[in-house]
Amino acid sequence: MIFERNPVVRFTPAARTAAAALSAFVVLLAPTTAHAATPTHVAPGDTVAMPVRDALKALPVQDESRAGYERTKFRHWIDADKDSCNTRQEVLKAEAVLAPQQGPGCALTGGEWYSPYDDKYFTDARGLDIDHLVPLAEAWDSGASAWTAKEREAYANDLGDDRALIAVSAASNRSKSDQDPSTWQPPAQGYRCQYATDWVADKTRWGLTIDPTEHAALSEALSNCPDQPITVTLAR
Repeated sequence: MIFERNPVVRFTPAARTAAAALSAFVVLLAPTTAHAATPTHVAPGDTVAMPVRDALKALPVQDESRAGYERTKFRHWIDADKDSCNTRQEVLKAEAVLAPQQGPGCALTGGEWYSPYDDKYFTDARGLDIDHLVPLAEAWDSGASAWTAKEREAYANDLGDDRALIAVSAASNRSKSDQDPSTWQPPAQGYRCQYATDWVADKTRWGLTIDPTEHAALSEALSNCPDQPITVTLAR
């Protein structure tokens, strides 16, 4: 039912560039970081905080390649904590505006969810997809092609940052597919600033690059948005 309301790894050259950029974040904002990262070193688990426009400027800009991409190279959905609920179900439970009932095997019934992409509410989880905010193919293009299989699995099942995975309408998710902000924006215009901000945060978390057209689109979008501070715990 749908109804609407108002509401330690081997670093590639690109990864080294990203690490250098993130070091600059720590230099700028060292007093507010949650970990004692030095200006010359950042590592998984370090936390950086900065205005989103500064975060965008620090992301390495380079051309992308989809050569060799296969969705199966990102294993999902897994049950990381062995509680019978896989990643999809964990996101549904976490993002429900009205909690569903949980049965054997983590079967979820009832509940209510909000899809911010298109400003719609759902009372049937079957109408929802769990979207990778930065799609798997886009992550591959932006650096994940050089990752290990376990790193890609961690990316595809990232429950450590609530911006990484989001429950949205199946229709909006399939419209988005593997596009970046230069070719797709959420239909709900009121969500577009948050979308751009979260996209930059997710790419920062995983040390991913952006391509020139993506950078231009994000720059334009964020020029019309508040320069919102973001806090990111680095995944790699």
